[in-house]
Amino acid sequence: MNFQYLIRLVQMHETFRKPELDALANLAGVQIEWLSYSLDSAFAIIRFAPGIDTTAAARTLISRSLLCNAIYELWGAGTDYDELHQDVRKRTEHLWDSYRDVSFRFELDSFHSSRTTEQQREIIETFAYMGFEGPIVMKDPEHQFRVFEDSVWQGSKPHHLYLGRLVATGGRKAMNTYNLKKRKYIATTSMDAELSLITANLAQAAPGKIAYDPFTGTGSFPLACAHFGALVFGSDLDGRSIRGKADKSVASNFEQYGTSALYLGGLVADITNTPLRENALVDCIVCDPPYGVREGLKVLGSNKTSLKEIVLLADGQPAHLQSNYVPPKKPYSFLRMLDDILDFSAARLVTGGRLCMWMPVAGAVDLEEHTEHEALRDAEYEIPRHPALELVAVCTQDFSKWSRRLLTYRRLEERGVDEGTLLEYKAQRLQLIGMGKEEGRKADDLNAFRRKVSGEARVGQRITLLTRFGSTLRGSRTVRRDGSIGLGLVDGWGRASDAEEHFCLVYLLKWVGTAVALGIRSSHARVRTANHTTYPRHLDPLSSPQCLDNARSSELTHEHYAWMK
Repeated sequence: MNFQYLIRLVQMHETFRKPELDALANLAGVQIEWLSYSLDSAFAIIRFAPGIDTTAAARTLISRSLLCNAIYELWGAGTDYDELHQDVRKRTEHLWDSYRDVSFRFELDSFHSSRTTEQQREIIETFAYMGFEGPIVMKDPEHQFRVFEDSVWQGSKPHHLYLGRLVATGGRKAMNTYNLKKRKYIATTSMDAELSLITANLAQAAPGKIAYDPFTGTGSFPLACAHFGALVFGSDLDGRSIRGKADKSVASNFEQYGTSALYLGGLVADITNTPLRENALVDCIVCDPPYGVREGLKVLGSNKTSLKEIVLLADGQPAHLQSNYVPPKKPYSFLRMLDDILDFSAARLVTGGRLCMWMPVAGAVDLEEHTEHEALRDAEYEIPRHPALELVAVCTQDFSKWSRRLLTYRRLEERGVDEGTLLEYKAQRLQLIGMGKEEGRKADDLNAFRRKVSGEARVGQRITLLTRFGSTLRGSRTVRRDGSIGLGLVDGWGRASDAEEHFCLVYLLKWVGTAVALGIRSSHARVRTANHTTYPRHLDPLSSPQCLDNARSSELTHEHYAWMK
């Protein structure tokens, strides 16, 4: 019997759910027809193409999905219980004898509503006409049946009802396995486990495939792809993020999860300076490139002639061959980077291979709370295109003040690429490359959104103030359009120089009446301030001699001012 299947979806990352299942169906080589799907519902109904073992196909489809709780044979559907019971009889009455003596379990799942235990029991008992006489087993029964109620938010009653028999559960347990809190080596920009695994699914990482991350950082994407059996490697323009420190590194993460055999290693490279040949050798490219707002984008290389020459050490060895060598970097355009990623992928992906790339919807991301950046959210980046890459999915993750997209592309066959469009693209690309070759250009010159932020208000520098106790005050300095200086101290943690418990009040910049309460307990400090203070430019707290005099009287010295770009 060619069943319809009910999928119980996770009601989050809604725009990712259908593309993930489409990618998994394509990977498994099965065709699915979407009979019912809505971003506002936690339920979807699909049907497999005839002529296959649909139960096996359903298990394969759902087994590694991060956004599906489970898949069920659809035994009935209706808008009320009378209609549901009628449909159950119509669809499955001929099957009831097969389940008469087996162990089973009935449950009720109410979406956007709730039922008391007594109400659940009454609803389940209305299905007694099915005549199941086997034992009721609450743990690991042979068959599990579930009644679903789909309601609108704060609705008075459900508008859709379903009965399903469980076929298989999804792969959400992997999220707990790869939870960042349990991972040995992470950084502040490490992608969370759920989105890393979803990205690997959209990229169709699988045994026998090779996956590459050109912005690997601490290796979240390669780890996720290796979880699904792919051979993986990555690169980063800063090798220190790959090597880590002591026993914490990208390689140690693979050791932690038992996938070291799938890790091919890490390279110090970027997409414009890469040792990879321009051959179709990679099945998946997954990346979350830098957005370039807090820090200007950089790429390997230099605009300074002196840094392009080979430097020899005292022993005659070239400096760039040393293990601790940090290569020079030069400013980079965000739009150029997006185009480079697509061109790089088109040259190295196998036919049918996939590129999954994260990008912000607009330039105003990762700014400080007090920065006046609302106008920057109005303009969105265009989705980049390449004649040899077909855009197959656009998924959006929304935050409170900005959003980002996960773009999924598929490499077309060479005969499927229009030559005229390809020649036009190459001409436009040469023009884009030429825009970034002028000597002395900075990140602000190459990225319009950084110039806009500078015109309004940008956190140009971040501040760390250290007291004599070793505690830390963290904050930021903003130059506003009217020329005034904004100084804001935010919550921060610092470690005292000794383990004594004490409390002190530091009067920071008391000449303008700003007081900061600094509490130190058990070698840690907590800093709180109520607001962000603005000063006239001629009274810039970080350049005024009067400020430094008062800093000394408040246990702060000039040497304790440290800047973090």
